[in-house]
Amino acid sequence: MWKETITLDTIYDFDYSLQRLQMDPLLVVDRQRRSVDIPLRTEDGERHKVTVRAKGTTPHPAFEVLGEQKDYQTELLKQTFDLFQWDKDLTVINEHFIGTNLERLFYAHPGTPIVRDFDLYFSLMKGIIHQQLNMKFAYTLSTRFVEAYGTYLDGVWFYPEPEDIARLDYGDLRTMQFSQRKAEYVIDTSGKISGGEIDLAALAAQSDKQIIDQLVKVRGIGAWTAENWLLFGLGRDDLLPKADIGIQNALKFYFDMDRKPTISEITDMSDGWAPYQSHAALTLWRSIEG
Repeated sequence: MWKETITLDTIYDFDYSLQRLQMDPLLVVDRQRRSVDIPLRTEDGERHKVTVRAKGTTPHPAFEVLGEQKDYQTELLKQTFDLFQWDKDLTVINEHFIGTNLERLFYAHPGTPIVRDFDLYFSLMKGIIHQQLNMKFAYTLSTRFVEAYGTYLDGVWFYPEPEDIARLDYGDLRTMQFSQRKAEYVIDTSGKISGGEIDLAALAAQSDKQIIDQLVKVRGIGAWTAENWLLFGLGRDDLLPKADIGIQNALKFYFDMDRKPTISEITDMSDGWAPYQSHAALTLWRSIEG
């Protein structure tokens, strides 16, 4: 057993991270204990559970990170640090929006982090599975997918491997209420990943535009899914999904409009938000989540 204490020199609202993570039925989140269990894989393919517990406050964040095998502590701690982006200065980002048209929003919700998915492959699969579905049914499908083809170990679900999904027949997913096309997108994309045609780790090192340009060439991945992967898979700072209904509804509510804003109007509204448009997006979503 190992334990590491992390303290940050920035604001960070971990309780919001837990709130958003709890939307996924697969994840083990305890909001009373302010903890989440994370399924991680090391470079040698070993599966490990890491627990993160908040010990501080939003103005003065501190965390305990706990794991079982001390030999893997350094690697697992680095992965955890990267996932939660504890090296990012949210105080500077919050201050960026003071003086903009989102000032009131950032005063109301300071230190809102980008809440990343725990696995790059599954983040892309989840984006494909969830596209054009309401949230409840979307999570029903992604939960069925992981429970059928993932691995349950040490009290957490580890996500499926692309090579395992690539071997499935479309009918295997159709029995879970996947549409024919969605079954094709998930299995065929997994085949491209397992076959080396798509290298997610290499993609992750490229620019936002380069990533989007390559992903939208894949059948079943449109701009929404590509942006979703950049935001929740990689935690990129400067993405604003203008076509997202939640963003549009949040802006309608925030600016007291009688209708949802158009894409052109959102472009005008967002002037001055760069290079932190992702943080505007998360904080806007947060403002209507209740």
